[in-house]
Amino acid sequence: MPKTKKKAELPAPQATTPELRLDLLMALSDLPGVPGQEDAVRDFVLQELQGLADEVRVDALGNVIARRAARKSQKGERQERVMIAAHMDEIGFLVRFIDAQGYLRVQALGGFDPRNLFARNVTVHTRGGPLSGILTPGGKPVHIAGPEERKRIPEVREFFIDLGLGAEDVKAQVRVGDMVTLDQTARRVGNLVCGKAMDDRASVFLLLETLRALKDTAPKHEVIAVFSTQEEVGLRGAVTAAYGVQPTVGIGLDVTLAVDTPGAAPEDAVTRLGEGIGIKVFDSTMISHRALVDQFWDLAQKGGIPAQLEVLPLGGTDGAAIQRSRGGVPSVTLSLPTRYIHTVVEAVQVDDLRAGLNLLLAYLR
Repeated sequence: MPKTKKKAELPAPQATTPELRLDLLMALSDLPGVPGQEDAVRDFVLQELQGLADEVRVDALGNVIARRAARKSQKGERQERVMIAAHMDEIGFLVRFIDAQGYLRVQALGGFDPRNLFARNVTVHTRGGPLSGILTPGGKPVHIAGPEERKRIPEVREFFIDLGLGAEDVKAQVRVGDMVTLDQTARRVGNLVCGKAMDDRASVFLLLETLRALKDTAPKHEVIAVFSTQEEVGLRGAVTAAYGVQPTVGIGLDVTLAVDTPGAAPEDAVTRLGEGIGIKVFDSTMISHRALVDQFWDLAQKGGIPAQLEVLPLGGTDGAAIQRSRGGVPSVTLSLPTRYIHTVVEAVQVDDLRAGLNLLLAYLR
């Protein structure tokens, strides 16, 4: 770890990074993968990792773990084993019950705001293939609902899925535990990239792009890139991965709130789109190691990389799982400012993506 008493001279980051492959990011967002069923995302990641790592494996929880060896150390140089984690899973649902009419009831996987779930197209992923469905809450249409009924926001357990099939057909094809994902194709909106799963496929994308940028140049530190599972239900994949990897430094990659839209007070923004990558100081699961916060901030300042310090009142990332592993690991999280988190239009900004990639490379090089 860096000394806190004496600040070492920081090398200037090696500037030019490859052009961002935003088509890759959008493809990642479109893939289905709720906690515990990240198979499609994992297959995609494994394909993209070919030729980018010295060793790639999949552990018992389905985490993809890719290792990149460090360059030969120079005299007096300290090299770390750096675990960088980005989670593959997205918020979604499992089928929990099929009623007598063939309607499906769901179990939420992750934190949903029910206001964003009305009349949504969904896909139910069965063993026989995907089925299209409509997710909506029980109750009366607005035409015949009373004033109080119109104001009421239902709970997630009140929502059901209509597959447009008879009860027998539904029961023949759908099982309890089948994955349900929201339907939304990622797209460009000005300088934004929007999709249903920027949380956290945008960070998966950043981690893949980091390894791609390091393809022909060995990093200063040993890099253990972990594409983790089941983050949205308790950081579970990162817990076991960190225990096995035994890193000396941990870096979580995730999204964070950009509450910079009308109706929010400036002090509630957390971060702002277009002002650079977030360097997490605090969230409800971790306080980042102060020397690492300072080191990343100084690297950003020296390299002209847009960055902002982040305090998130509620929420957590894989960085917390790494930090608490074994006897404890100095850890920090780099956070992508994101609007409309946990909706189907999660939005990240291209310049912030570029800043995140540049800052990671500045540290690893």
